[in-house]
Amino acid sequence: MTHALVTGGGTGVGKAIALALAVAGHAVTICGRRADVLDDVARGHERIHAETADVTDEASVLALYEKAQAARGPFGIVVANAGAGESAPAHKTSLDLWQKTLDVNLTGSFLTVKPAIEPMKRAKSGRIVFVASIAGLKGAPYVSAYVAAKHGVVGLTRALALELAKSGVTVNAVCPGYVETPMLERTLANIMEKTGRSEAEARADLAGGNPQGRIIEVDEVAAAVLYLVGEGARSVNGQALAICGGETW
Repeated sequence: MTHALVTGGGTGVGKAIALALAVAGHAVTICGRRADVLDDVARGHERIHAETADVTDEASVLALYEKAQAARGPFGIVVANAGAGESAPAHKTSLDLWQKTLDVNLTGSFLTVKPAIEPMKRAKSGRIVFVASIAGLKGAPYVSAYVAAKHGVVGLTRALALELAKSGVTVNAVCPGYVETPMLERTLANIMEKTGRSEAEARADLAGGNPQGRIIEVDEVAAAVLYLVGEGARSVNGQALAICGGETW
């Protein structure tokens, strides 16, 4: 049994990944800032354990590692999923919004995996997966900070993959398009507020970017993560796996 860490595990993609890993037999520690939401997920499966932590705070992440690993052993799988994004035209993107977006999505991803690197190298085994975005592979208007942060996550993936290539540790990213999550609901609400479109119209616009004409489901992202942490993916390293119906072609 492998001990897995999933950040942002209380909702959406992170919740789906945590449940998939638990069903597959792994012990799973989920973290986030809202204890009530995390506890609700943990009640859904006996192998899921909730801990509060802020991925933008290095001391908080280190405390999480110490507590969770003391209880359930070293992390053999780390899924850096926590993220957030707000939209604004580039010329109206404040430095505060820019910095907060990078702190959560990019710096938070780095702080999440950093404590696992040396222990995984010593064990000659480990799986690191970053949940990036299609925004890490292509540009998009009105989300310059988010696009920059997610491109950074893909770059971090590739750098660590090469750094750890001979150690038995693999590092990959999954890059979903729009996924049915609370974050999508906020995006739809923002589009409706700013454009006057109905929810159906806003949803159709977002789905239209996917050549399949659909919104991704969370279980599709979870399945990709399960593959990447499995034995069959031991030669898959440094990849940014697009889950987007062909949007990047």
